[in-house]
Amino acid sequence: MSVPAEAMAPALRHRISLMLQRNWRSLVLFVPFFWLLLFFLAPFFIVLKISFAGTVIASPPFTSMIEWAEEGVMHIRIVTDNYAYLWEDDLYANTYLNSIKIASISTILCLLIGYPMAYAIVRSSHTTKHILLMLIILPFWTSFLLRVYAWMGLLADQGTINGLLISLGIVDEPVRMLYTEFAVYVGIVYTYVPFMILPLYANMEKLDWTLLEAAADLGAKPVTTFFTITLPMTLPGVLAGSLLVFIPATGEYVIPDLLGGGNVLMIGRVLYNEFNANIDWPVASAVAIALLLLLVLPMMLYQHIQGKETEA
Repeated sequence: MSVPAEAMAPALRHRISLMLQRNWRSLVLFVPFFWLLLFFLAPFFIVLKISFAGTVIASPPFTSMIEWAEEGVMHIRIVTDNYAYLWEDDLYANTYLNSIKIASISTILCLLIGYPMAYAIVRSSHTTKHILLMLIILPFWTSFLLRVYAWMGLLADQGTINGLLISLGIVDEPVRMLYTEFAVYVGIVYTYVPFMILPLYANMEKLDWTLLEAAADLGAKPVTTFFTITLPMTLPGVLAGSLLVFIPATGEYVIPDLLGGGNVLMIGRVLYNEFNANIDWPVASAVAIALLLLLVLPMMLYQHIQGKETEA
């Protein structure tokens, strides 16, 4: 029994359409995967290879992992002393802990500042909402270094803030703020608080505010409503904002160097010293890999647990 050509045409067009959709999806997925491979995985493996090399006075200042003998035999030389050195020297452990402490406190401060700001933006009128969002994004139009240098002028002993405090009679002599841990917290919170506000705003925009009205009608107090309805529903935004603040703050170099003046030691400064001052690329690479594992492994574990809970 033969099938008419008129009946075959729609089926053929449907098959061609499905094939084009599959190819288009593959192309769309290939682009971000290629981007990650080129700009993340490739540099990561290069740094990982250097971390297992030995230090030499040469260019580049590390030994090759693969060496060929005269007989044509290939030898793979892996040096693990760089990672052992991180455990033996207390400097690295203390620096890691100090970086995590500063990043954690900065993340909490950004959350305490950013959460009510995001809530206020979401609850404001349509016109006011766009104005406030523009004000949040506005600092990104200025160079990051210029903003940090501006804080140096504000926090200096003869700076604007000390001049204002003295003129108001609050203090008799300048308060030491610059080149302290306080200045580092100010710089990190000021720089990264927009990264906390924007994910929270995006999450709060999707909330069903009638639930809050229903809770109020049932006699729930505002504090109870916040902790039982608003906060649990905004936890994805809190987590996203916290990660966007905590991860870059842990490896921050510019802010501790300029506002801390070298008095506040963070892992970014140690990395810079190992790469440039000590010319010890293998140890610096080991420090970077250890920092990456320190940040990525807990995130992967959390996502795994969250996925299990979602499936359950």
